[in-house]
Amino acid sequence: LIYQGGGIDKRTIEKFEKEASELGKGSFKYAWVLDKLKAERERGITIDIALWKFETPRYYVTVIDAPGHRDFIKNMITGTS
Repeated sequence: LIYQGGGIDKRTIEKFEKEASELGKGSFKYAWVLDKLKAERERGITIDIALWKFETPRYYVTVIDAPGHRDFIKNMITGTS
């Protein structure tokens, strides 16, 4: 959504794809837009909340990435409140 909405450029996505492929996680290139922590990228799960805001010609968009894993529910609750 962020990429298709113009919130991030193709070069950055290609960089994430290369880095993710080096760890055997090439399909995670879009997840890495919001997963910034090394542990998130290595484990393939969201640990901390992340926000990304961008505009389209018609809308202001905020994307929220919150943990769903039971070990990180506290972080998810904090992020949604």
